[in-house]
Amino acid sequence: MELLSATQEIESQLHKVSAPLLILHGAADKVTDPLVSQFLYEKASSKDKTLRIYEGGYHGILEGEPDDRIFAVHNDIISWLDFRCSLE
Repeated sequence: MELLSATQEIESQLHKVSAPLLILHGAADKVTDPLVSQFLYEKASSKDKTLRIYEGGYHGILEGEPDDRIFAVHNDIISWLDFRCSLE
């Protein structure tokens, strides 16, 4: 019951998420449904939000995956941060 209550409380507060948001999820994740990340993306009020779903990716998208997928995830993270933190 506590987990359900905590989940409902978190869901009720998602609209308050307004900071830049990068959400990464493996499409083949068996632990957490990728729809949860989609829900977070849709409910967050942030104007700067990105959702990346990696086809074939599992729960640990940065370990235990093929090297090319890990490289793609790293590249996406670095690119996302670089765009927002560049010194002009």
